[in-house]
Amino acid sequence: MTDELNYLEHLARESVRFSDAIRLAAPDAPVPTCPGWQTDDLLWHLGEVQWFWGSIISEDLRTVQQIEDLPDPERPTDHTGLLRFFDRWSPHLAESAAAADPSEPRWMWVPDESLHTVGYIRRRQAHEALIHRIDAELTAGTDRAPIDTELAADGVDEVLRVMYGGHPAWGTFTVGEHTARFRATDTEQEWVVSVGRFTGMPPWGGEPVNDHRFQCAADSTGPVGVTISGKATDLDLWLWRRPTSEEVETEGDSAALAAVHAVVDRGVS
Repeated sequence: MTDELNYLEHLARESVRFSDAIRLAAPDAPVPTCPGWQTDDLLWHLGEVQWFWGSIISEDLRTVQQIEDLPDPERPTDHTGLLRFFDRWSPHLAESAAAADPSEPRWMWVPDESLHTVGYIRRRQAHEALIHRIDAELTAGTDRAPIDTELAADGVDEVLRVMYGGHPAWGTFTVGEHTARFRATDTEQEWVVSVGRFTGMPPWGGEPVNDHRFQCAADSTGPVGVTISGKATDLDLWLWRRPTSEEVETEGDSAALAAVHAVVDRGVS
């Protein structure tokens, strides 16, 4: 995690930009980057997400049982009600996150227990607000507001290590034959990942998991099968399957690139 980044500031800014954009979209407009969603679905999603994590921080929730006991909010029945819900709970998340010490433990779904903190919730929610702000702008057909380069570079790091690279203890990650380097040309940062498969049976039941996932390497200087290059903002958007401002370039083995796509095209569940 990049300690120098002010996640609280980014969370507040991106939430306001989301709010501004979503108000310009028709309530039933389709969300191009979230198939099957309309404006009100996107508005509810981010509102509920921010309610949820604000509640976890403010109510000091640390266990699965406490999360299960948290009552679900009722979705408002109209656009005005959805806006009111967002306007109430988005500031609550920001205020709760600011009031708590970033080192305080809180429940978090990621496998890495070092991220079960208020600080990581700040980070995760700053990126959540950024990506859905992009969705809202696309839905409303407005111009894209600038994306902070440092936040985007941190987003690349998070999506590679956590969103596509988390391996819960109840499953097994098996490294495959393909590797890839992601290179941010404007920040001169690089990440090398191995592509493999995560398999296992979720403890909550359901179908067995058999997904392509990444594993970040400690050393980014070794040989790789494919290199994917672009500005940090474009890499972040590409990894989240959102439209980029400039083309992301790829160089290397087509099979390695296909393995990368097997992870990215599945999306974040």
